[in-house]
Amino acid sequence: MSNEGHCLCGRVSFRADGEPLWVAHCHCESYRRTTASPMTTYAGFRPTAVVWQGDVPTAYNSSPGVTRHFCGKCGTPLSFESERFPDEVHLFVANLNDPNTLAPQCHVFTEERISWMHLSDGLPEYSKTSQDEPKR
Repeated sequence: MSNEGHCLCGRVSFRADGEPLWVAHCHCESYRRTTASPMTTYAGFRPTAVVWQGDVPTAYNSSPGVTRHFCGKCGTPLSFESERFPDEVHLFVANLNDPNTLAPQCHVFTEERISWMHLSDGLPEYSKTSQDEPKR
């Protein structure tokens, strides 16, 4: 399976080969600020599965041990990498050519969820990561 996507202007594109390690809706504040939305959906892939094409994404070290990549032309956020998850690259599912191919498996960082964001999809909810006990 190959998951292909690109930024808004198309100057940066990517391919992530194989099945993702996981797919999750994230409610943490830093992702909300990165995307200017109440939550975002990420898929985790091994770094060796991700191939960047076109322009090289611009890197931003948003906090110690965290690198975010975005298109230097249009500003589209593209990925998240952290020393906390050294064998993962988190890609925004919404940037895929067909985001319907990767369905979310859970909600993470729900302790930071905006109060008016009501969840009713029946997916497991975790206070922080899926390593925690589910809230429901």
